[in-house]
Amino acid sequence: MQHTERNIDQTVTDKIDAIVTNKWFGYPIFLIILYLIFTATFTLGGYPMNWIDWLVTKFGELVASLMSDGWLKDLVVDGIIAGVGSVLVFLPNILILYFFISLMEDSGYMARTGFIMDNLMHRLGLHGNSFMPFVMGFGCNVPAIMATRSIDSRKSRMMTIALIPFMSCSGRLPVFVLLVGAFFPRNPALVLMGIYFLGVLVAILSALVLKYLIPDDGTPHVPELPPYRIPNFKTIGKSTWDNVHEYLKKIATTMLLASVIIWALGYFPRGEGLTRAEQQEQSLLGHVGKAVAPALDPLGFDWRMDVGLITGVAAKELIVSSLGVMYAGEEEGAADENDTALQSALKNSVPMPVAVAFMIFVLLYFPCIATFVAIRRETGRWRWAWAVCAYTMAVAWVVAWIGKVVCQALL
Repeated sequence: MQHTERNIDQTVTDKIDAIVTNKWFGYPIFLIILYLIFTATFTLGGYPMNWIDWLVTKFGELVASLMSDGWLKDLVVDGIIAGVGSVLVFLPNILILYFFISLMEDSGYMARTGFIMDNLMHRLGLHGNSFMPFVMGFGCNVPAIMATRSIDSRKSRMMTIALIPFMSCSGRLPVFVLLVGAFFPRNPALVLMGIYFLGVLVAILSALVLKYLIPDDGTPHVPELPPYRIPNFKTIGKSTWDNVHEYLKKIATTMLLASVIIWALGYFPRGEGLTRAEQQEQSLLGHVGKAVAPALDPLGFDWRMDVGLITGVAAKELIVSSLGVMYAGEEEGAADENDTALQSALKNSVPMPVAVAFMIFVLLYFPCIATFVAIRRETGRWRWAWAVCAYTMAVAWVVAWIGKVVCQALL
């Protein structure tokens, strides 16, 4: 009886695989699934996102009305609430994305995406096992780099480690949801897909170069496909909650501390008779932003966006937190009632081509410190870590500049 059930399961798996791994149908099916996931991330996540933003705004107004004017009130309202709240509003989007990723993994479909891409991996000089670390990189680059230990070929392993930072980790998602929702409200899912695929495209082009720079010592690999399973929603729920819990922990610790530090750097030294914007520009934070401005001015970024990129080196989510602190209070005259306060502020201050360039730069530039350390640990060489950082910075600048120019030409 058990033997018969296994045969039936195998037959069902074979029939499904005949479609989803077909060389003609496999890619369109994969793209459709991704489009549906990104659509759900924006559409379903948009309602609770706006509710949380409303609660954060009202809470900030309530606290402001109860506290006396002074530095403590500014710290709580413009620093902690604005900074942490600007990241917290994207929790529903993070939850939805992780849910679907867990669903794909538990059902067995995620392994099929590796099979679909296996031929492409070999053409790029990569091992078939490289695909799963790339997929993991969309969650977090650090465990993805650690997962390359399963790759026997040194060449493929080193190439995979170097290319993983181009996979858009979940830390970048709040930045993209923020800017895509603000500047591309009509077709956010397609734009978000485009951003993710741009990272993949840059990784592919980079692989075409790297495969000639590193000696080949790989071995053939044929990926094994597990049978399809009815998703276990208890397992999916636990996996989703674990990721969301980590996100909340980061909000309660790293982002909270960073929001306070960013506020303090933007608050001191105090000047007399200055507006909030003038005060920030003359502050320690303003001087930091202006110090790196010459390198980023061609991309159109103002000093506040520069500061956001600097804080993003620690963790990409801090970019949103930084922008939330520095653009607080500039949301007046919002054109779209569905925008969050920060989205309205950015639309009032940032041209669309610059926003596009900023998203591209965030997608491709310097990996976070944790990723940098992981690269050093897994390769055993500091020069690999520094080389990846230098390369990603250069690629980010060039591609962001091209994106800005193209966007300006199309408008």
